Amino acid sequence: MASRSSRIPLPLAGLLALAVAMGIGRFAFTPILPMMQADLGLSLAQGSWLASANYLGYLLGALLVTHMSWPPAALLRRGLWMVVLMTAAMGLDGHWMGWLGWRLLAGVASAWVLIGTSALCIARLNATGQTERSGIVFAGVGCGIMFAGLACMGLTLAGTTASHAWLWLALAALGGLMGASMLWRTSEVAPVATTSDAASVKDAGAPNNSPASHAATADRHSPGESPLPAQAASAPTLHWGLILCYGVYGFGYILPATFLPAQARLLVPDPWLFSLAWPVFGLAGAVSTIMASRLARCYTRPQIWAGAQVVMAAGVLLPVLWHALPAILLAACCVGSTFMVITMVGLQEAQAAVGQDGAKRQMAAMTASFALGQLIGPIFFSLTHAWFGAPLEFALVLGALGLLAGTIPILRLRYPALESPSQAPR
Repeated sequence: MASRSSRIPLPLAGLLALAVAMGIGRFAFTPILPMMQADLGLSLAQGSWLASANYLGYLLGALLVTHMSWPPAALLRRGLWMVVLMTAAMGLDGHWMGWLGWRLLAGVASAWVLIGTSALCIARLNATGQTERSGIVFAGVGCGIMFAGLACMGLTLAGTTASHAWLWLALAALGGLMGASMLWRTSEVAPVATTSDAASVKDAGAPNNSPASHAATADRHSPGESPLPAQAASAPTLHWGLILCYGVYGFGYILPATFLPAQARLLVPDPWLFSLAWPVFGLAGAVSTIMASRLARCYTRPQIWAGAQVVMAAGVLLPVLWHALPAILLAACCVGSTFMVITMVGLQEAQAAVGQDGAKRQMAAMTASFALGQLIGPIFFSLTHAWFGAPLEFALVLGALGLLAGTIPILRLRYPALESPSQAPR
């Protein structure tokens, strides 16, 4: 008898996995931080260290994947359980040094889940001709952010302590884990064709560009998609152009993500506006990935990626040019509606560039590059602020310039492993 989780559609299961890993494992700390300050006496400096520990864990988790032989399903399952346990540990432990360890491990787990979910869902949806539904999977990050923000608002109104709030979030994460469990129940999902299957079709006499050959590959292409290289199964290699572009995105993204709230506080003293802004930010992220999947009918993924970075850069510059609350709100919408679009199309390009067999390692390298970029960004600004007195606007201009400069190599991405010019990415 099929389990209840097997009846959950694949895109929804992927959405739940990313909602748990990113919405709770990574980003729930933002709305719960004021509760920890009020209840547990956490200082802003200590909060910054806890956030940095999570960033570092995210980087370490991605780096570990590049050297581990675990399949994506194992990464996903173990990562989700770690998120549940580390979230609960935050509520059970009352010591700051312990929190550092739990936040670091939660970052490791979040990276594992993102890589595992992306590798599994992109391949399976491509194989069944449902590529557009990838937008539903990646909407999980925005949905998780929105859920965590609303949950923390409700728990605050109910007078719940920060420790109990972490335990409630851990319980919610456990529920999401159960819903996502069909992703690693391989006996209950259709097997995914691999690049070696495509080779067997070709050896049987089917022309390379015939419908039979394309149907046998793991990546069924709709407009705006890149095919998988036939050589990936034998010798998957990293695509360093994608890794560099993704790292530049991490550097440019984290500066506004870090410093826009600080500038907003100068304009809006009401803390409830910040509490409401976080769910709105998540909602924008959830809707944007679904819309971007439809744009793939008309535009290539590199074009969507570059366009999203331009929109994000414009949003980052708005508060620099216009010192008003509407500028902050527009900036939040621009950043919130593009950060997951870039994540989605970037990881789809990873699958397309190196094939299914090398996708996990490529995604891990790109995630590590992003994490390194988001670690370098605030450190670079802090040093320039300390040494040269650089103002807050400098961080936003720096982030915008990084995002704009990064669009050039994105539009020039080439995949040498592809067999012929006719197979170049769309």
